[in-house]
Amino acid sequence: MTDSTSRIIEQILTVPKGKVCCYRDIALKAGLPRGARQVARVLHSLSEKHGLPWHRIIRYDGSIALREGEGKELQISLLRAEGVELSPEGRVDMRRFGVY
Repeated sequence: MTDSTSRIIEQILTVPKGKVCCYRDIALKAGLPRGARQVARVLHSLSEKHGLPWHRIIRYDGSIALREGEGKELQISLLRAEGVELSPEGRVDMRRFGVY
């Protein structure tokens, strides 16, 4: 595992239950200012192995990146189970639920 992957995992694990963070901010906290896509790759490939709270990582605008039928419904369900509210359009209020 690379040092940058380790730093990304470390940052993902800091997002508490009931809160969300965006890919970009995880990358910035890991010292990777252009690493949002790398965060997505880590989530996709290592979430299960490392027990990452993948559902807490969303887009900067508060929307869910996953598509219908590809995990979006599960992510919404997991977020709601933690008390995170989504608008009728499927967006999270980042000011209320975001971690910075």
